[in-house]
Amino acid sequence: MKLSENQKIFLRFIGIRAASFFISVLLKSVRIKFRNREAVEKLVGEKKNFVVAFWHGSMMLGWYLHRGINCAALVSKSKDGDVLAHILSKWNYKVVRGSSHIGGKEALDMMLDLTKQNFSLTITPDGPTGPIHKMKAGAVITAKKSKIPLLLLGIGIKNKIVLKSWDNFEIPKPFTKITATYSDPVYIDDSLSYDETSHIINDCELKLNQLQKESFEQC
Repeated sequence: MKLSENQKIFLRFIGIRAASFFISVLLKSVRIKFRNREAVEKLVGEKKNFVVAFWHGSMMLGWYLHRGINCAALVSKSKDGDVLAHILSKWNYKVVRGSSHIGGKEALDMMLDLTKQNFSLTITPDGPTGPIHKMKAGAVITAKKSKIPLLLLGIGIKNKIVLKSWDNFEIPKPFTKITATYSDPVYIDDSLSYDETSHIINDCELKLNQLQKESFEQC
């Protein structure tokens, strides 16, 4: 039987809703321990926006932890992006759709515009295609140009399924223990030179990998 275009759209819609429901139920079952959570709580309490960066393979938990606090996320226009956009909308994110081949400057402009609208940003700095755990410039440059703090977030999952993808995407098993460790806010002077900014990016990469390691050890 050949499906009509409307039938294909309907089945795709049902699939997106099912994926969203499954992920939400799964994440409500996990046990999360925070370390240095006051770093983000202070900014939220003072109604100050910020950039929070976590690795692409941990994005399911990274996005979940910042639901409902006026955050925005940049999501591609791909089919996978459709699922993510639906989930993030359910979690009260401001979702901005961009091309799956979006250029660095275009993405940066979109992120800077969101900070001007007083949204905090969730960024996976090794996305969308890696290399894994190598920090690209976007999170640091956005924090620098918008003059808002950058938080780094390491996420450790005790029991998980690791997919064979470039980012070793992690899916927590039900009821598992998770540790989320925040850095102190990183303030980046907007007058820094290119070389000085590159040094900050390298430092942030090292720090984020350290937080990721510590979080796993604390699970």
